[in-house]
Amino acid sequence: MIKLKPFKAVRPCNEYVKDIAARPYDVLDSAEAKAEAGEKSLLHITKPEINYDPIANEYAPEVYEKGKECFRQWLANGWLFQDSREYYYIYAQTMNGRTQYGLTACTNAEDYEANKIKKHELTRKDKENDRIRHVDVQNANIEPVFLSYPDVPEMNTLVDSIVNTRQAEYDFVASDGFRHQLWIVDNDSQISQITEIFANVSALYIADGHHRTAAAAAVAKLRRQQNPNHRGNEEYNWFMAVIFPESHLRIIDYNRLVRDLNGLSEKEFLDRLREHFIVERKNAKEPYKPAVLHNFAMYLGGAWYSLTAKPDTYDASPIGCLDVTVLSDLVLDKILDIKDLRTSKRIDFVGGIRGLDILSRRVDSGEMAVAFALYPVSMSQLINIADSGEIMPPKTTWFEPKLRSGLTIHLLA
Repeated sequence: MIKLKPFKAVRPCNEYVKDIAARPYDVLDSAEAKAEAGEKSLLHITKPEINYDPIANEYAPEVYEKGKECFRQWLANGWLFQDSREYYYIYAQTMNGRTQYGLTACTNAEDYEANKIKKHELTRKDKENDRIRHVDVQNANIEPVFLSYPDVPEMNTLVDSIVNTRQAEYDFVASDGFRHQLWIVDNDSQISQITEIFANVSALYIADGHHRTAAAAAVAKLRRQQNPNHRGNEEYNWFMAVIFPESHLRIIDYNRLVRDLNGLSEKEFLDRLREHFIVERKNAKEPYKPAVLHNFAMYLGGAWYSLTAKPDTYDASPIGCLDVTVLSDLVLDKILDIKDLRTSKRIDFVGGIRGLDILSRRVDSGEMAVAFALYPVSMSQLINIADSGEIMPPKTTWFEPKLRSGLTIHLLA
């Protein structure tokens, strides 16, 4: 049911792969990207505003053209080249001794339009339009989408056989300490087998990259409309993704900080919390980490607290039982009067990869008044919500490690 195909990747020469590979465009602001980018870094292509001094407006037309110019220059320099045949690629990431294996492939825009590639987050139109312009100007998917699917034992076995019997084409440790490996699947029988396996997969799920997915589908639709001879097999109908089995992925916590207590004293705030939570003060020196669903950590007034939601305070629907929903409804909305997490300037979000100490530091500094750490969402919850057609609240999932951009690029023509 899922249409998948191999593709002729544009990719780095082996000697340059570590220099070219970069973190995704949306995890760095422009200043961070400029500071991080070496001469050959893909960031010059994915965040082309950094090529100007001072940094240019990232939405300026000439900036998109500058990114295209850099991409063409990387090819002309021989830093990038295109494979002569269509291949699938196995991409492995190792973090803290744990490895996850994904398939780099081209997925079909019509499957996204038909909701066979399912989303769990809303997209922002400004971000979507930015990626549409980037894909259209570059005539390429420079960065992959991060997808998942329910485990297929046959696929797991095939991937194991490939990575255990062949040498990786790329194998390097990035500056963050995470290892990245890539294998080329060039065996025709295995290529056919992979395509057939996914033809029997009912759905794929967007783990990370909702804006990139929406943009790729929008560009495909635009080119379809512009082509009077459209047949459906053109390369622009496809976009690049790395697809991981569900069991390989772990979602980590995505935590919240609030700048004020909405006019309440700390004692008044704690009293209001006790209406819906069992509140327990913990050791002030040791960060408290939630161990189960519906248990939250809170840092307030120099101390850590455990908050356990009372059973009758939330509903059992896929969205209602999410801890982000429980916290948003019972605390952020009812007590702190924060109605819209997307627009409020009183709240900030921190990925759990940065640890809990950053929460206490920002509260102790006076920048923030209170911090909350959440138990992470599970992959089964994400899939359940996507299958139900519902949308998660903002800033719910954080996947780590992030895909390294630049290992493969997909040309649209």
